[in-house]
Amino acid sequence: MILKNQIITDIKINSVEDLYKLKPFLEEGTLKINKSQIARELDVDRRTVTKYLEGYQKPKTRKSSDCITPFYDIIADLLSDHNQQVFYYRKVLWQYLVDNHGYTGVYCNFATYLRKYPQFDSYFRKKKTSNKENVSLRFETDMGKQAQLDWKESIPFLLSSGETIDVNIFVLLLSFSRYRIYRVSLTKTQDILFSFLDDAFENFGGIPEEILTDNMKTVMDEARTEHFPGKVNNRFQQFADDYGFKVKPCIAGCPKTKAKVEAPMKILDEIRAYNGKLNYRGLVELVTRINNRVNSRVSQGTGRIPSLYFTKEKAFLHSLPTDSIRKPYQITTSIVKINHSSMFHYKGNQYSVPPEYVGKTVSLQVYDGYIHVYCNTDFITIHQISHKKLNYIADHYAAIARKSHVFKEEHIKERAKENLAIIGKVYGYE
Repeated sequence: MILKNQIITDIKINSVEDLYKLKPFLEEGTLKINKSQIARELDVDRRTVTKYLEGYQKPKTRKSSDCITPFYDIIADLLSDHNQQVFYYRKVLWQYLVDNHGYTGVYCNFATYLRKYPQFDSYFRKKKTSNKENVSLRFETDMGKQAQLDWKESIPFLLSSGETIDVNIFVLLLSFSRYRIYRVSLTKTQDILFSFLDDAFENFGGIPEEILTDNMKTVMDEARTEHFPGKVNNRFQQFADDYGFKVKPCIAGCPKTKAKVEAPMKILDEIRAYNGKLNYRGLVELVTRINNRVNSRVSQGTGRIPSLYFTKEKAFLHSLPTDSIRKPYQITTSIVKINHSSMFHYKGNQYSVPPEYVGKTVSLQVYDGYIHVYCNTDFITIHQISHKKLNYIADHYAAIARKSHVFKEEHIKERAKENLAIIGKVYGYE
């Protein structure tokens, strides 16, 4: 066997990578090498010249560190059997670490290294059914043409209080831009549906030509099948006529027809990662954060950012009906002014908001036993309806104390907690 060696025929030095050519002369002592002069000419440190003369070669591939190791104990605890939190997908775990534990790495590296840990990989491994026989035709709709409606229904969620509730999450998604609106409710009555649709249309700034929906009972009296067009509920049909859109029900048992909204609903499985960590207010705020995040990230389906393309699609939506038509479908909205104590009145009791809203006018919507507080269309906070005279959220009280400079900064949380306990005793609800 004949082996070929690399023969140096050119000793011209243009960079440190060429210094290996001088090594044979250095070993034989036939050439005196001025390392300082070489360093000046190549504009590098003298020690770098020495390193390359001794045969160092810059690696062509980058060695990546294991991004799981610093978070191993946290991940092990989150994925343990005793933990109530549920992570359906690796990406949900990654997002949770980003939001709550300061993880800064990209998802693709995280998923790659996570698979190298069998104890973690087995948590996410699922049996996949073969789709070889299933063929689906992709289709898109023009701007302003269609929105897809769905509910993620009866999601059991463990509150921080230890109580388990069933929550329902409404979503309306514009098919062209993939821009969507999420709303949380404890019930999914037709009145809630009408109010959420009206609210979504107001956020969109208009109404699409048609709404694609499944055969939910609040929309359909009889389901659509391959051989039957279905029957739309009379009250929902009246709502559609008043708002000027067509109702387009899907064929029962055919979710691919509504795939644009079905796939994004998976992101809402992320809320299970917060089982036992949040109260109802925190859950609503979490869903709002998820909503804003998915609207500002590149959609996997289109490769576009929904919020950017929404600005284009918005111009093609039909105008909202008059207030006189909309009002009967809306959950009653009350307008109140925030007093100097950063609180508002509702049925003789007071409820807190963050101090930046002092003196401002806010809107209250009451349903499901909770007061939902908005400034214009921006969600502020949520309170459970109470018999207590004063209803403070601890974070609000601490923020009020911070702004009033009553306590020293390092004592704010502790003193706020003490004062809230005293307030509870004074007003007799502890």
